[in-house]
Amino acid sequence: MKQFLQQLLSIQKYIFLSILPVVMLMTTILCATPALATGVEEISSLTADTWVVDRGDVISRSNETQISQAFQNLAQATGNEVRLVTIHRLDYGETPESFAHSLLQKWFPTLDQQANQALLVIDTVTNGVALIDGERVKSLLTDSIANSIALETISAQLRNGNKYNQAFVEASDRLVAVLSGQTDPGPPKIVEKIQVESNFTKAEDTKQSNATAWVVGLLIAATVIPMATYYLYQINQPSNN
Repeated sequence: MKQFLQQLLSIQKYIFLSILPVVMLMTTILCATPALATGVEEISSLTADTWVVDRGDVISRSNETQISQAFQNLAQATGNEVRLVTIHRLDYGETPESFAHSLLQKWFPTLDQQANQALLVIDTVTNGVALIDGERVKSLLTDSIANSIALETISAQLRNGNKYNQAFVEASDRLVAVLSGQTDPGPPKIVEKIQVESNFTKAEDTKQSNATAWVVGLLIAATVIPMATYYLYQINQPSNN
């Protein structure tokens, strides 16, 4: 009996040590997933053909090309420049506006360099939008127009089904028109859809729930299997009577 208990403990230890790396790996993935964020230091330095930086991976290739070409034509025709940046999740305490200011400072360190610049930043997790501009273009891209582009052209489309591509194309059209000295075409007319609250779990939440269930299940198995083995051994022992 003593020898069997020692074997049982050895089996339990073996099972526990076998699944421990799996548990640790799944726990690490589970905890690390929400922490992924984009900082300004992760955005590449500016190049001559950098007009759109899609870190949020929400713009189609054709629309990225279309927007980039429009911004490049604007720069060649007027000297005014616009850049669009999407990110997926901000660092803790960061806002789209603070991120935009930091990125503008990184790309254009001096006020003179910033003067003819406009920078549009969107966080695809919160759909927060920031549109900032330099002093030279403020006479064209006023605060009221900038707010209208951010809230009425972009945010309204995102509330209406996360229509990123449509929102960015319409925003770029307004920005190019305004910074070319043309009349602001204004925001598009959008029919707001009533959002019905859904009982379906988000995919991200489902993945976390599944990972948690696996971790708990493996830990339970490491405890229950040896106990069940011992129980089966006990009931199959011949009676002393």
